Amino acid sequence: MFFVSSDHIPEGVGFQAFGLTHILWLLAGFILWVAACIFYGKLSADKQKRALKVLGIYIFLQEMAKNLVLILLGDFSWGYLPFHLCGINILLIAFDTIKQTKTIRSFLYYFAIPGAALALLFPNWTKMPVWNFFHIHSFTIHILLVLYPLLLVTTNQVSTELKSAFKGVILLIAMAIPVYCLNLLWDTNFMFLMKPDSGNPLEFFEKLLGSHLWGFPILLPVVVLVMYLPIFILKKRKKQAEVRC
Repeated sequence: MFFVSSDHIPEGVGFQAFGLTHILWLLAGFILWVAACIFYGKLSADKQKRALKVLGIYIFLQEMAKNLVLILLGDFSWGYLPFHLCGINILLIAFDTIKQTKTIRSFLYYFAIPGAALALLFPNWTKMPVWNFFHIHSFTIHILLVLYPLLLVTTNQVSTELKSAFKGVILLIAMAIPVYCLNLLWDTNFMFLMKPDSGNPLEFFEKLLGSHLWGFPILLPVVVLVMYLPIFILKKRKKQAEVRC
């Protein structure tokens, strides 16, 4: 059952959201984030650059390995293309290993971290058993998607200003338009633009307001605020410490 995709997995072999398996994965991710940030922060600038490139390439290759396995199994479909937010972030990270831009790095901070974190908190792969390639891939790839921009922000290699966040929102909307068209063309659900997955926070807005799409204009400012708030607090404390000195 290790190389069985979600299309053929039998019922009743998966894991429970916020059950022991889920919590252990979240704990492992948290430990990795803390340890990696501490280790990365002690590296020289050149070694940080090399480590970041290795991580970015690994993330991309891991996603390609998943697609290769699906192709070999005969289970690959349009829906596995990297046009969900996390898939797009994988491509942006791969691009960042080649050419670094403020807009993309800011986008990764404001949207890759919360997007991957929400996927980890509300996984849509709960039907997959623990000893399964796609189960392991889904958890590890999202943990690494949080880690990459986390390393950037903890070493001041990314702009976290609200102006950069606004540019990220514009970029997100610009990407959502063609992705929506692809959804119509291929009958897919990239970026959850057509419907929310079960357990997805967008499901709440569908039940309350009749359409999950209301969740996007409501949640986007909240996400930006949540991501900017710790940066704002740290900057304020830093200024206060400088004044005292």
